[in-house]
Amino acid sequence: EIHIKEPIEKEVNPHLLPGELLLCEASMVYKYIQEDGSNRGTYGKLVCTNFKIAFLDDDSASDDNEPQFKNKIVGENDITLQCVDQIYGVYDEKKKLLTGQLRKYPEKLIIYCKDLRVFHFCLRYTKEEEVKRIVSGIVHHSQTPKLLKRLFLFSYASAAPNNTDGRNQTVMFDTLEDWRDELERTKGNVKYKAVTTNEGYRVSEKLPLYFVVPICVSEESILKYEGRGIPIWCWSCHNGAALLKMSAFPKEQDDITSQTQKAFLDGIYKTISKPPYELLKMDDLSSSLPSLQDIQVAYTRFKQLFLIDNSTDFWATDVKWFSLLESTNWLEIIRRVLKKAIEVAECLERQHTNVLLIEESATDLCCVISSLVQVMMDSYSRTKSGFQSLIQKEWVIGGHGFLDRCNHLHKSDKEEAPVFLLLLNCVWQLVQQYPPAFEFTETYLTVLSDSLYVPIFSTFFFNSQHQKDTNTSGESLKTQSAPFRFLTVWDWSVQFDPKAQAFLNNPLYAEKPKLDKSQQKTARFKHQRQLSLPLTQTKSSPKRGFFREETDHLIKNILGKRIGKFINSSDEPPNSFREFYDSWHSKPVDYHGLLLPRIDGPEIKVWAQRYLRWIPEAQLHGGGTIATAAKILDLMEEVQSLQVKMDEEHSQAVSGDVHSVPMLRNSARLSSLFPFALLQRQSIKPALPTSTWKDLEDEDDLVKRDDEFVDLSGDM
Repeated sequence: EIHIKEPIEKEVNPHLLPGELLLCEASMVYKYIQEDGSNRGTYGKLVCTNFKIAFLDDDSASDDNEPQFKNKIVGENDITLQCVDQIYGVYDEKKKLLTGQLRKYPEKLIIYCKDLRVFHFCLRYTKEEEVKRIVSGIVHHSQTPKLLKRLFLFSYASAAPNNTDGRNQTVMFDTLEDWRDELERTKGNVKYKAVTTNEGYRVSEKLPLYFVVPICVSEESILKYEGRGIPIWCWSCHNGAALLKMSAFPKEQDDITSQTQKAFLDGIYKTISKPPYELLKMDDLSSSLPSLQDIQVAYTRFKQLFLIDNSTDFWATDVKWFSLLESTNWLEIIRRVLKKAIEVAECLERQHTNVLLIEESATDLCCVISSLVQVMMDSYSRTKSGFQSLIQKEWVIGGHGFLDRCNHLHKSDKEEAPVFLLLLNCVWQLVQQYPPAFEFTETYLTVLSDSLYVPIFSTFFFNSQHQKDTNTSGESLKTQSAPFRFLTVWDWSVQFDPKAQAFLNNPLYAEKPKLDKSQQKTARFKHQRQLSLPLTQTKSSPKRGFFREETDHLIKNILGKRIGKFINSSDEPPNSFREFYDSWHSKPVDYHGLLLPRIDGPEIKVWAQRYLRWIPEAQLHGGGTIATAAKILDLMEEVQSLQVKMDEEHSQAVSGDVHSVPMLRNSARLSSLFPFALLQRQSIKPALPTSTWKDLEDEDDLVKRDDEFVDLSGDM
């Protein structure tokens, strides 16, 4: 049976932003509501602009039933051109990847997005000419290489010249004063200095205009090798130990050059190893962490688990969920990165040793580790403005190549790697393990990851400060115009109204340091589809398995879930690390002190809100963390209203800036993946086909046999 919403009679036009141009459109396009695998859907118009692909039906014109959490720039049926991952055409029920020139046009179009949405459009009832125009237009504008100046970022900035630069207390680190203030805040100004050597980019175009180095490093040294081999300061610990990073010299050099460079490095190391500097520990991240290529391969496999076409696909993969999840290696990469950050934190905190992170460009994994260490060790980085300032310092001004790593221009797939997304995944692990320690929520991290693909903000669309500065001068066709005023992503009012912004703030944030001795472990919601790998016997390779092969299986079965505490993983860090880790976890948590993530086996979880939010089958209706949050927020509202009454009784005027909290009425009707999935219908689990049971009978893998008993329809 096909459920069809009749074609729209009234003309619906897309809402265009300043500088946005309509490029092509097609009417009578049928969009499937693909969640349940039926042919239900609605007719509408599919349009492509220089900013987005949008589907418009008669609901697009009405403002009824507006969700509480709505993005003002990108609607639920909008896909920015940068957010398009892959486009498939369906020809005679066969899927084919669409790139470049097309000889034949498909009857269905499937668009996979980088935020993991999947759109299915049927073009069978659309005029042939319109099909040709819309399909070739979408493929061309979203998949072919383009010039930087052709990004919508520039069209928007020139058409909306009065953009306000809403900094929202975020330190941008584009002035010398910002760096000096940061040195003062961390008390690093005794041993380190902010330098102006790179003004005019005379040292290197890859380095920021201003940065911080040890006081003993001379200007000549900085200039000698374009900033390579120079320890650049990231952050100072309360005990004086500092975190530094350095871009390494190329490995393949002739003997004379490499000897000169080695002598130069030895001189630098000697200088910064003497008092007043602490001992120095060097860590070459290219040898101690996975390569960018490994990270890209793992994430590509991982995201395929969530780009699901229909309900049947979901249940087909569900019986082997754990084995599929482990085979991607993504959770193992997150665990290794967190482990490395703990190692660095131990050197700084317990050994009072300076740590120098070394990487070829010092703009990828250096950014991940230095940011994570600061989030773990500095409670300021766990506030919203502090975290935003950290991203500005380490990533935006620090020179992470967002343009290349996100492949925004479709120039080279080889450069693409989800490095920033890896950081957000690691920070999410901390946020879900220690919610009261963070001023922001997981929803904040999710919308931040979505903002990577919204080209009206300059934050994630340049490779370096130099590239941004050289492209900021306004080259108007008519006259010499003023420089472009780009928006920063940190002005959340551009995307969300105040009501929606409330979802980004954690109402349970522990603002004042309190050490609660009767600390109880945070109860964590166990998802229907388990989000971490179980501690059970596996056939995984020794390299990334949970247990050493020689460990006795009987002990594992007896100890069950507690085994992670007793059995070392195959690449177990040295005893000093384990001692530091166990010692910290045996004490009550100080939410304003050092935070160490739990990294044993099942503690590393899938970021459910980001990866499962468009899959109704993976949602708990009226359950999950949101049900708990709803009750807590109701209590908070009651406490606030009682406070107001008490203040009124004492005739005191109430200051108007009481933190508003988003009210979640009727939590029984909300999905566990609120606010992205509001009131979605429940999916019904199909009976397993006989062929699947036969396959399972021959399967010895314990992981896969366990999975078939995960009942997703229970507890409803």
